[in-house]
Amino acid sequence: MSSFSHLTHPEWTDRARGAFYGLALGDAYGMPTQSLSRERIAEQFGRIDKLESAFADQPIAPNLPAGSITDDTEQAVLVAELLVEGDGTIEPKAFAHALMEWEASMKARGSLDLLGPSTKQAIERIAAGENPLRTGRFGTTNGAAMRVTPVGIAFDLRQREAFIDAVLQSCVVTHHTTLGIASAAAVAAAVSAGVNGASLAAALEAGIDMAEQAASRGFWVAGGRIAPRLRHARELIRGCAEHDVAELIYDVIGTSVASQESVVATFALAFDAERRGGSIEAALGAAASLGGDTDTIAAMLGAILGACSGYDALPAGPVATIRRVNALDLDPLVDRLLGLRARTD
Repeated sequence: MSSFSHLTHPEWTDRARGAFYGLALGDAYGMPTQSLSRERIAEQFGRIDKLESAFADQPIAPNLPAGSITDDTEQAVLVAELLVEGDGTIEPKAFAHALMEWEASMKARGSLDLLGPSTKQAIERIAAGENPLRTGRFGTTNGAAMRVTPVGIAFDLRQREAFIDAVLQSCVVTHHTTLGIASAAAVAAAVSAGVNGASLAAALEAGIDMAEQAASRGFWVAGGRIAPRLRHARELIRGCAEHDVAELIYDVIGTSVASQESVVATFALAFDAERRGGSIEAALGAAASLGGDTDTIAAMLGAILGACSGYDALPAGPVATIRRVNALDLDPLVDRLLGLRARTD
């Protein structure tokens, strides 16, 4: 695409690290506010402008320290590991087994942050002996989109069919639907475009285009389609006063786990960030202050913004915190994911 600059492989690495660490950073920003209303967040925190600890009665992440990641980052790491172990291919039964093992480990740690509704239903069907190629036929929530960033790092969206196939492999077990696949394709394409050197505006357009292209894959389900909703969000943000953006997203677009809400809300925040030209930290704070599925919205936003700006544009102090608190080192995975990407460069 003409809007992509030619990057050297070291520049790829900076963008890819920005995407993966941006995802983790957004996840940590949204951790203490997930599943809360805007009003409850304002009462407890005011406006989020830094990493915060979760309070004792947080419904999903009680008492977690500031900088803690959640299922968004952990499942993205799981996808990345499956991709590199499978040499660019995710085998459905292996994916299902990895998800079941992940949830068991979370339960063993006493975590309340377990599998989402679409993934949970799919795993139960697999455990009952159903074909993994059919278990995801009801999945319309944002679980596939939240963990798809490694696909955007490992695959170049300019290789369109291979790219969509890779997105599909990351969706098929749990979100094998038109909505699940299109929403994951939108996020993965925006990340992939960013790794290729796209501006934020161009990356968001690439995400809309790929959502359109991928919408024919998977089992059809009723619901407003992702690409038209993304275009509508772009127009809503263009016509919205800056101080009304959060209310518009919360009231009109929605911030639930439904992919038609949270993925569209993510893009709406990115459109607003592109318009304002503000810092990544401010954008993630806005996402964490929204209410609803804040950790997932902020994680997807962080991945897109980080891919388009690079690792060095992420706030150094908060990144150091998430690396320390979670003993998080994503660099070896980033290197291996880029090794997959380089084969088709």
